[in-house]
Amino acid sequence: MLGQPILKFAFRCGDDILTANGSRDEVEFTCEYSEKGYKLWVLAHKDVTPLICELRYSYPYPAGAKVFGGGFQSWTHTREYGENDVQKGLRLPVRYGAARKFAAAFGDYDFAKYSRKAGDCHSFYYTYIRDDNEFTFVGSLDESQGYTVFYHSRDRKEIKVVKDLEGLTLRAGERYKLYDLYFDKGTQDEVFDAYFSMLGTDKPREKKLCGYTSWYNLFGKIDEVSIMRDLEGLKKADVGATIFQIDDGYQAAVGDWLETDSEKFPSGMKKLCEEIHARGFKAGLWLAPYLCARNSRVAKEHPDWLVKNDGKPVIGNIGWGGAYVLDSTNGEVKEYLKKVFDTVLGDWGYDMVKLDFLYAAAMYPKCGKTRGELMIDAMKFLRARVGKKWLLGCGVPLFPAFGTCDFCRVGSDVDLSFNERVFSKLTNNEIVSTYNAITSSVFRHHLNGRAFTCDPDVFFLRKDNIKFSDAQKKLLAKVNSLVGGVLFVSDNAGDYGEEEKRIMKESFSRDATVKDVRYLSKNVIQISYTEKGKDEKLCFNIRNGRTV
Repeated sequence: MLGQPILKFAFRCGDDILTANGSRDEVEFTCEYSEKGYKLWVLAHKDVTPLICELRYSYPYPAGAKVFGGGFQSWTHTREYGENDVQKGLRLPVRYGAARKFAAAFGDYDFAKYSRKAGDCHSFYYTYIRDDNEFTFVGSLDESQGYTVFYHSRDRKEIKVVKDLEGLTLRAGERYKLYDLYFDKGTQDEVFDAYFSMLGTDKPREKKLCGYTSWYNLFGKIDEVSIMRDLEGLKKADVGATIFQIDDGYQAAVGDWLETDSEKFPSGMKKLCEEIHARGFKAGLWLAPYLCARNSRVAKEHPDWLVKNDGKPVIGNIGWGGAYVLDSTNGEVKEYLKKVFDTVLGDWGYDMVKLDFLYAAAMYPKCGKTRGELMIDAMKFLRARVGKKWLLGCGVPLFPAFGTCDFCRVGSDVDLSFNERVFSKLTNNEIVSTYNAITSSVFRHHLNGRAFTCDPDVFFLRKDNIKFSDAQKKLLAKVNSLVGGVLFVSDNAGDYGEEEKRIMKESFSRDATVKDVRYLSKNVIQISYTEKGKDEKLCFNIRNGRTV
């Protein structure tokens, strides 16, 4: 287990930049240490602004050990790293200039460091070192003051635990908890069961959610006719689906959620919800609550609602012709979103909202709050507004989603091609990529049923508008049904033959327990699981989708 750490704390007090690894006139530290954890508080005697806050632990990495590098948000590439593996940051084409500005918006590139050194990696919120079947685990129990990032350095035989406190000022006379770390050692199930027990996270309300989402075939080009066609198709397939979700494209503009595109949806969203219910399905609807398109009514009429940097509105996404970020701390923004949720979930009657691009709520520290504090506040707000209805989170920093989301994405968007395309190799760790989606979902399987019900994204069975072989389609369907509980297609299931319906029904009804996931070689992953009382293994090449 980890011993006593070395503290490095640098801060600004007035015009002076000072350092401390123990108590001094400006700040006073107290700590609690045990074999199972470490807590550190700071009492400020004067107003101080933290600049560096880190703990350094010596750790003798066993030869051949794998280290968990957990990505910042839902889409961020996540995996176990071996001694020769490199954790990549922004790729060279998007590291500089305007390209960097947009590529970095999704992730941690402005406040975390990528060493790009073989064997090194960093992990958000929690991490582990796996020596065969033994897991040495360390995780944060409290991110309310700021995100916790674990940096592994095999060469230095060191774990560095950094707290992102940018934006925070410690006020004189007030005591702040800087760290609340939990340590454990055991099997995978033992350490994660104990961790989430310590967090007090309730088990998810629903073990499984199966159905349809419109995005990965029609994308934003949906209308009432196509939605009704796919709704009838899902009903006709009769494969055990429980929900039908309408994704992006119904609204007049991103941000104007209550203004339906009347040409595409003349009957309105309430009527569509009734049609979904009439066919025996729950109804879901997509929103991106903290974004608004530049051409939206919200952006034009309420410029004071927008987050600004150097006096200019912040771009949170380049889609839809560019989308601005709404200020999650603004009272009028909160009132607007309350009205949106009351209408969508109350008046219109939808049972679930998929809330996307949630990282936008905390891209920059503001109002004296760190990114972590802003994100946790935003998630608590959203949970309160959604109430007893279902919340599917996407593009969200994961710790704030623990116990807040009923369902949560755990990988990037799946691409329409199984093989990784050039653009996905030359951008960031959040890019659309089947390789990224599968890898991240597989190595985050331990969150399923503990933090929330995992959403590994869709699988495909259709024959058109797709670049998957039949074997790759079957593999994606099986992997998703093993490691996640949210199982969606975007196909018109009414076009399915008997084989496609058989695979879909089998995937929706699978009841398996994953026991272990590991690399057998650079590109070959093995999932060990139990199904129908039997121990099984699925081995596949993540690059070509072939089982081995």
